[in-house]
Amino acid sequence: MRLSTKNFSLASAFEADFLEIDLAVLAGLGENRARVLAALCDRPVYGVNTGMGRLAGVASPASSAHQRNLLIGRAVGGPPWLSAGEVRWLLLVRLRDLLAPEAGASPELVTFLVDRLNEGFTPAVPRTGLGSAGEIIPLAHAFQTFLGVGTVLMDGVETPASEVLARPYEPGPKEGATLIQGSPLAETLAAFALTEVRRLIDAQTLAAAIAIDVLGAPQAIYRPSLAGDDRVLRSVLLEVGGLIHGALERGEVVQGPVSVRVAPRGIAHLTRVAGELDEVLGRSAPTDSPVFLDGEFVSTTGFHAVELGLRMDAVTAALVHLGEVSAQRTHRLLDERFSGLPAQLAMDPGPQAGLVPLHKRAVGELHALRRLATPATLGSVDTSAGQEDVQAFAWAAGNQLRDACARMFAITACELITGSQARWLADGEGAPGLRATYEWLRELVPPVEVDRSLGPEVTALVSVLRSGRPRATGSPARAESPSG
Repeated sequence: MRLSTKNFSLASAFEADFLEIDLAVLAGLGENRARVLAALCDRPVYGVNTGMGRLAGVASPASSAHQRNLLIGRAVGGPPWLSAGEVRWLLLVRLRDLLAPEAGASPELVTFLVDRLNEGFTPAVPRTGLGSAGEIIPLAHAFQTFLGVGTVLMDGVETPASEVLARPYEPGPKEGATLIQGSPLAETLAAFALTEVRRLIDAQTLAAAIAIDVLGAPQAIYRPSLAGDDRVLRSVLLEVGGLIHGALERGEVVQGPVSVRVAPRGIAHLTRVAGELDEVLGRSAPTDSPVFLDGEFVSTTGFHAVELGLRMDAVTAALVHLGEVSAQRTHRLLDERFSGLPAQLAMDPGPQAGLVPLHKRAVGELHALRRLATPATLGSVDTSAGQEDVQAFAWAAGNQLRDACARMFAITACELITGSQARWLADGEGAPGLRATYEWLRELVPPVEVDRSLGPEVTALVSVLRSGRPRATGSPARAESPSG
């Protein structure tokens, strides 16, 4: 894939087998780099011929040694490390940033980074324990490896970078500082989380429709006209309505449980806040600091990814609410007073436990999920002797959202298995729009005729849900790369 500043797509580059930079782009970077070097004469430039943080007022030589120290001295993190896929995305985000003229990167640095991407070079980058105003700790780990220092992962095995790099990179003026600026880690975690959230929306839409179908709940409440001018809710109601069309209503049920009735609103809210996160992720702005703009060096706040962090916190909170709704629906499906089916969906209630242990698993996952609702972006502490007195902690919000998605997938899997068992025990085939879904669920998790250990089957279903296979239509779809 040939890359330029105009056609750069993170998703396409992530999936590409081979990357190369357009020669015209490299030539433009070289010309701009010459202007950057010329502008460095006889003036203090943060991180180039000065220290960083509290030491920003201390003069330092604009040398390669200084740029090396900026990378090596800040690599104080440790495992757990980012996955290989997350590292590739992070490096691509950095590449995109380096292609911007205001970064002032050299064509040699850009070419070196592209070569490492083509080799599958995977630095060991910490995902936690990062208390800086930006992301200097994980980025120092990522890019000190270009110097042949630190650790890379070879098939998951920690390996000295010096054993992997045949020819380390020697950073020029400003390049070490540029590599550790911005918040590409937060952007990476947001992109990966968004992919999972979209798959959860699909799976939760199926779960909600199955509950309506099995419980024979009244369907008038799902009319799209009841959404008013809320287009997101209207879209969810249309989708749910299509799935439950033709489902039988039980005449004795005057009103479904609240968890069944409000499901589309919870899904719509998650859809909305995920869209807001996607919108922030799609914005373009300088991330380097200082940037080279109109012939001078200007400090920026691109490291303070508070918008990403706060929106990831909002998505996590929306997942917690949806998890509560899902766990409650699972409980209703197991209750013969609501379902009209055997207690706990057991073939022989009493001697058999049926599926009630699945609800206990969902409750445990929900308990853990609720603890993730505390905003990760709150809690600034002074560092650098007071020079850095606020942190965005967007990376922490990304990790928290990642964990929330994992819990939510487990809760959803428990509900889907419960709904599938309920449909198997009930009369009829269910709504036509859900029959394909029931079919693939039963193939993966056969009906429970006698008690068995369902843990491995929950794990298997979670894996399928995370792969992106089931959609609200019940049709399979190829797993996709994160969206950027």
